[in-house]
Amino acid sequence: MWEDETYFDDDEAAMEAYHAAINDSGDASDDDDDFQPEKPKQVTLNARSAASKARRAPAQPKGKSVAGGGRQRLAATKPRKPRATAIASSRSPSPASSMAKHADSEDEPIDIEGGNSSSLSAIPAPDIGTLKVSDNQAPTSMDVDGGSEKTLRERERDIRARIAVLEREIAELEKKCGVEGSSADAATKASEVDMSEFKAPEWSVPIRANVMNFDWEQLASACQFDVILMDPPWQLASQAPTRGVAIAYQQLPDVCIESLPIQLLQTSGFIFIWVINNKYTKAFQLMKQWGYTYVDDIAWVKQTVNRRMAKGHGYYLQHAKETCLVGKKGADPPNLQKSVASDVIFSERRGQSQKPEELYEIIEELIPGGNYLEIFGRKNNLRDYWVTVGNEL
Repeated sequence: MWEDETYFDDDEAAMEAYHAAINDSGDASDDDDDFQPEKPKQVTLNARSAASKARRAPAQPKGKSVAGGGRQRLAATKPRKPRATAIASSRSPSPASSMAKHADSEDEPIDIEGGNSSSLSAIPAPDIGTLKVSDNQAPTSMDVDGGSEKTLRERERDIRARIAVLEREIAELEKKCGVEGSSADAATKASEVDMSEFKAPEWSVPIRANVMNFDWEQLASACQFDVILMDPPWQLASQAPTRGVAIAYQQLPDVCIESLPIQLLQTSGFIFIWVINNKYTKAFQLMKQWGYTYVDDIAWVKQTVNRRMAKGHGYYLQHAKETCLVGKKGADPPNLQKSVASDVIFSERRGQSQKPEELYEIIEELIPGGNYLEIFGRKNNLRDYWVTVGNEL
């Protein structure tokens, strides 16, 4: 330090000393406005730090008067603490210490005019490569919600169990109300044949082929049939044909069905055609085209597992039955047995488009020991002493 330097507690004391020196020198003509020491512009982080600073008891460090410089600068209020470039401990800092460090940093004024730029530049920048992540970090939201694989699997099992309970309750309600839902209920699924382990009956004759290009003439030359049963995949004509029900088979337009050479397969006998509501007229036209006369029909009243009426989807009314039209061609077969069965079948519904077994029994009782042919058949339709043709066998 210089021996002639004088230190004052604040700016006012420095100004009083300055005016006293002017007066003593006799140079009273100097204007006071020529020297007005500017207060250093300081920026605090927020108003709370300023209020806390005012409440602090310790006095601020003394300022320094610079002779002949025309400006007064303040020294740093407290020495800066060197910042660590790495986290030495894996333990997270406590909230109290973090708040204390933040308060200390808030009390440090910053000279925005560039007077203390060297102090700012002296702050060492942290080396990102040396930073270490603490092993005791706070748990994330995923950890709290069960982010571990074990917890997720337990939640999945719980959700699946709840879904199974809801499905059983829905199935019970459908049984009580007698309404068939848009999806197959548990009873229907249980009654469907497991095709993965299915074995054809020993005396059945399955022919897997596309009925549209099958060689019907060769079949007709090999055998003439007493009974022909067919369940055509009628094409639904409405704008919303399924009405919430998924159709699991390919539909055929009427022109494809009427192109089948049914007249070649039978000189005399019966034909049974399953029909839907909007295809009655077309079915009668086909019978006439193939040389048959309508003689009767069989109604299948669908039932649930508890023998209630199984109501399904319909355009105007809920459908609880299906109809099979019966046509006759030529003379009666010699082995015909009349009035042996009813024209109404009460049977539990099974898989989609799967017809009741009782119809086969009626046909076999009507014409015992006959030659039977089924067109558009599936695996579940295979039966002893029946020839079955279809592309799903």
